[in-house]
Amino acid sequence: MTIMFGGFMGVGTPDLLVKEIIKSGVTDLTLIGNDTAFPDTGVGPLIANGQVKKVIVSHIGTNPETGKRMIAETLDVELVPQGTLAERIRSGGAGLGGFLTPTGVGTVVEENKQKITLDNTTYLLELPLKADLAIIQASIADTRGNLIYHLTARNFNPLIALAADNVVAQCEQVIPVGQLAPECIVTPAALVDHLYVGEK
Repeated sequence: MTIMFGGFMGVGTPDLLVKEIIKSGVTDLTLIGNDTAFPDTGVGPLIANGQVKKVIVSHIGTNPETGKRMIAETLDVELVPQGTLAERIRSGGAGLGGFLTPTGVGTVVEENKQKITLDNTTYLLELPLKADLAIIQASIADTRGNLIYHLTARNFNPLIALAADNVVAQCEQVIPVGQLAPECIVTPAALVDHLYVGEK
């Protein structure tokens, strides 16, 4: 199963949903998100528990467990420049076939990728990313599933809600429909399949 997760160094990652995934005992997961946080935060516990076979992330430097498993070749790590990662996810959510970027040309990033030259500029063709499941952390949801986020915990969460077949949002609070100002809603209910509220 491929799971996209929100969060930046664990901020905005739905820790209760991560715990539920750990309890399920599922293995051979592919995770897509900004980073693998720390061994005991974000998606780090999934890595430490050996439930992940591959990560597609922009960095792993804050989680030594990810590095150890990569060196031991028990975890496949695909490093993607952060802006490219965000755009690959956005492309998946928008139904695009990919996009062109000069980022990574002339570096190891271009390995095994198609290069296209337009107007004397060389670009890499980057392909979209999609997932079976997106786990996101919202601040407040209404009972329909409209979501708002708290400050920087927003980060990748709205983006991944577009690019997954199923979306589960961990919410701090659920309120009746009509209490959220429409202009404040970031992720509309049409994208959200399930709400999860639980105590830490």
